[in-house]
Amino acid sequence: MTKKLKPAVAYLRTSSASNVGVDKDSDKRQRGAIEAFAKQAGFEITDEFYDRAVSGADPIDQRPGFGEMLHRLASDGANTIIVESPDRFARDLAVQLAGHDMLRDLGIAIIPASAPDFFTEDTPTAVLVRQVLGAIAQFEKASVVAKLAAARKRKRQIEGRCEGRKPLQQTQPEVVALARKLRRKRPKAGRMSLREISAELAARGFLNERGRAYAAKSIASMLG
Repeated sequence: MTKKLKPAVAYLRTSSASNVGVDKDSDKRQRGAIEAFAKQAGFEITDEFYDRAVSGADPIDQRPGFGEMLHRLASDGANTIIVESPDRFARDLAVQLAGHDMLRDLGIAIIPASAPDFFTEDTPTAVLVRQVLGAIAQFEKASVVAKLAAARKRKRQIEGRCEGRKPLQQTQPEVVALARKLRRKRPKAGRMSLREISAELAARGFLNERGRAYAAKSIASMLG
């Protein structure tokens, strides 16, 4: 007689937008670990929920994917969440412990594939281990953030900028060149205003990323 599989849902989380996309492997790695554990432990993954570019320090009830997952669990009777590892659930120790307690009160179990007993053993040793491992993950995350901040600061000192939206002079040099040409077009009648330049660019088919005429502030930036 075939043993009936227990229903469970998969939860994936990626903290950085740079790790999200068809050419990235974070979700593939997480999904593979979850599916392998589910098969070995007798679970059937009935659905998957993915919080893309969501910090592990964000409270779980403020995450879109997690909220949708809780709604699904409440409606279909499943009561098990499988994640790749404890830090995929939450990196921040306080969020991790508070989130686990909230799920436990709702009658929902969360199982990390890499450490299945992480959230279920309540011995003093297990509690201490959960706290220590959570603190280590939190420290590692803080260390990475500090290193990235230092790298950005060094790059700003060398290049003058390192992040944010690239200036139009880099992304659309032809539009900038035309705007400056239009500014100089009527020396006798007076220079064209910013709005007039924007209208002329729009008439020639040059629009911003939203498909609208450039704002006066953008035109001023081009001319600067």
